[in-house]
Amino acid sequence: MNYTLIATSTFGLESVVASELKELGYDDLKIENGKVTFQGDERDIVTCNMWLRTADRILIRMAEFKAITFEELFQGTLAVDWGSIMPINAFMHVTGKSVKSTLFSVPDCQSIVKKAIIEGMKRKYNTDWFSEDGPEYKVEIGLLKDIATLTLDTSGTGLHKRGYRENAGGAPIKETLAAALVLLSKWETSRMLADPMCGSGTIAIEAALIGKNIAPGINRSFISEKWGIIPDNIWEESRRYARNAINDKQFNILASDIDGRVFRTARENAKKAGVEEYITFQKMPMQDFSTKKRYGFIITNPPYGERLGEAKEVEKLYKDMGQTFEKLKDWSYFVITAHPDFQKLFGKDATKNRKLYNGKLKCYYYQYLGPKPEKKFYEKEEQHSS
Repeated sequence: MNYTLIATSTFGLESVVASELKELGYDDLKIENGKVTFQGDERDIVTCNMWLRTADRILIRMAEFKAITFEELFQGTLAVDWGSIMPINAFMHVTGKSVKSTLFSVPDCQSIVKKAIIEGMKRKYNTDWFSEDGPEYKVEIGLLKDIATLTLDTSGTGLHKRGYRENAGGAPIKETLAAALVLLSKWETSRMLADPMCGSGTIAIEAALIGKNIAPGINRSFISEKWGIIPDNIWEESRRYARNAINDKQFNILASDIDGRVFRTARENAKKAGVEEYITFQKMPMQDFSTKKRYGFIITNPPYGERLGEAKEVEKLYKDMGQTFEKLKDWSYFVITAHPDFQKLFGKDATKNRKLYNGKLKCYYYQYLGPKPEKKFYEKEEQHSS
């Protein structure tokens, strides 16, 4: 069966999600704020959940219609053939949101939608009673400028939950955002990558997963695995394909931090993700970072100075970063921060920057692009790896 699918994302990452979808072979993409819409079947639901690194969830769009009265909302929901996806014992969970719409009471909208779904299921299954002790189906009613969109969540737990990060540092970056930082940098495994303020290791781990072509969803489950519409063999085939797709590239990522406690966590996380052999962990202050390697990359998420009393420390850190990174000739460095004066403190304007959100914090991703390596650099790397 063909569905209209939506890959949701953090604001600012829509084009990254779209690039990932194109890499997976999808076209006719519609890019909007916080989402990319495309067409796909049951196999595509599995593929996108398994492989998308920067999307938050994969939703099925069940319907879209104008609703300025509860009756219009009820009738629009009732018109959907819910029984084509949901079994008679489905456990239905309805969430909602409303932005700039006449129907602004979210609890009322959720209640109307649930009643309409049950009414539709009564007609489909010719019964008045539902046990709701079967697989879970998360329906969302989203209202934007009086347009109602009904979606069904196929992911369950957000896609940033890869399964390797049970423990995190004080202010961890989401796995999906960390992966986006690596993809936006255009890092390649022939060049060294370092995160000198690695915290719980998320950027380094996501880079290693990308470098090894390890599917981000390979070690987790999804809510739609329990649905009858997707045969078990499709999930099995997808996981088998993902295991076979892991490459044999060898590379080394440097991850260092001054905080020994989060550092131990970073090591554990890398081990759980199956990439510990590709990351060298070291307890070290950022100011001591140095290397003779050429054409490397730094991707890092330093403290932002949001907490009371941290501002002066963070300002000094940014100045130190500028001095430390300046010594790394030929390197490219990429820094995400919410601090408004980062470039001034760092002492250099970025080649380009991009607005992104880390949680609810508006940040900028400052990209300092170094020179491209000479041809002999790649020849030397090829000799070294063979």
